[in-house]
Amino acid sequence: MAAADAHGGRLLLIGGAAGPGLLQRFVSMAGGATADIVVIATASEDPGIQEELHVEAFRRLGAGTARPVRLDSRAQANEPGVQAALAGATGVFFTGGDQQRITTVIGGTLADSELQALLQTGAIVLGGTSAGAAMMSGTMILGGDGPGVTRSSVRTGPGLEFLPGVVIDMHFAERGRLNRLLSAVALYPHELGLGIDEDTAILADTEHFEVLGSGSVTVVDAGCASDIRVPVEGPIALAGARIHVLPAGHRFDLTGRRPSPAGATAEERGRAA
Repeated sequence: MAAADAHGGRLLLIGGAAGPGLLQRFVSMAGGATADIVVIATASEDPGIQEELHVEAFRRLGAGTARPVRLDSRAQANEPGVQAALAGATGVFFTGGDQQRITTVIGGTLADSELQALLQTGAIVLGGTSAGAAMMSGTMILGGDGPGVTRSSVRTGPGLEFLPGVVIDMHFAERGRLNRLLSAVALYPHELGLGIDEDTAILADTEHFEVLGSGSVTVVDAGCASDIRVPVEGPIALAGARIHVLPAGHRFDLTGRRPSPAGATAEERGRAA
């Protein structure tokens, strides 16, 4: 089994275009040669291709076992056998595609309950890329590319909340999504906005995350904002919010809402808190 930590299972959330280094990290976290990795391609319009690509990649990177579990409908996600198919896994990985398809097919089903239970006990590492990362937050970004910081610049819905207290956007720098993340955080200021670049990931539990990969993670924190005004139409006012841009090696305390510099010791992180 994947090693558990004091905060339950771990999550590896990738902003898209995952390189072999991040996928190798997922394999290692899941147990390497003893790993049993399940690939779920529910988000994809062509799940068979995504299953084949990811299963082959994980096997090539040294996973002992990699296998698909097909969840194309709520009926499949509620079959009693799905719990047994997931129960032996040490890692579960969601591919990209349409994040709303993941939530509408899996949300509230036996598959959802089993994944939540396995993550809570630390039995698995849960990973996802692009849509497979976006759906893991409580409030999920569905889309939006309007200009400016406005209500109409972002569309949101409920995610599966494997990582509570955050709202995640992906392909962040590559697709210029700061405006829509700012819009989402202004609408939901109790949640931290995490914009994850391509080939970049956060390795997270419920209390902190570390940045991995070649890009950066942008954190938007409106908890300290002095003024938030969200009109029905027109630009949003967001004053006094904090923005952190964190490349690989940096850590972030989700409960204290504070970053730690790369290479900081546990004692230094404690002083920063």
